[in-house]
Amino acid sequence: MRFKLIGSGLAAMALLATSFAAEAADMPRPVYKGVRSVVAYYNWTGFYAGINAGYGWGTSDWGIPAVTNKPTGFLVGGTLGYNYQTGSIVWGIEGDIGYADVKGSVACGVGFTCETANRWLGTVRGRVGYAFDRFLPYFTAGGAFGSVRASVNPGPLVSSTDTLMGWTAGGGLEYAFMGNWTAKIEYLYVDLGSFDTGFTAPVVNNVSFKEHVVRAGLNYKFSGPIFTRW
Repeated sequence: MRFKLIGSGLAAMALLATSFAAEAADMPRPVYKGVRSVVAYYNWTGFYAGINAGYGWGTSDWGIPAVTNKPTGFLVGGTLGYNYQTGSIVWGIEGDIGYADVKGSVACGVGFTCETANRWLGTVRGRVGYAFDRFLPYFTAGGAFGSVRASVNPGPLVSSTDTLMGWTAGGGLEYAFMGNWTAKIEYLYVDLGSFDTGFTAPVVNNVSFKEHVVRAGLNYKFSGPIFTRW
């Protein structure tokens, strides 16, 4: 009787072992796919400085005499700024100042011309962009200031120069092409308002200056990691 019980127990254990082995054979096995790669993205955070150059064109309205001229010319200057990147959003502040040779004249009497000239231009702007790795399209807006000279020629017969303050807005595209170096192309609309030349009394604030600027720039980023991962 005892041997029959032992035999029955061994048979049951063998049956269970066979069942577990079959189930284990049917279970899916993990497949080793190697080390997962982490993509590195360009990091825009940091201080930077650079140069810019471009072309400007605009309008200048005179109250007396009632004429409008269209100044055009080139600009070149320097840039200083800082970016801070959170995810794909890049926040920044940027300032620039430089030499301008943007001027235009129009006939305003027999043998006379009225000329408006912008001799230097600066801006202080906020920037916000969306980073596609090394590409950064952005919007920008802020304050603008510059020197504007109004004169009646030849001579000049009379002239007046003032430093005007106004506003600017625009956008651009920046590309990080090598290490800490970036290049950009940018458009700005600049409105410096108007000023009183002093030689058209009793009419005041009679000469205005508005300008479109398209320029290219080259920047070097001083601080912050070149790449980040998220």
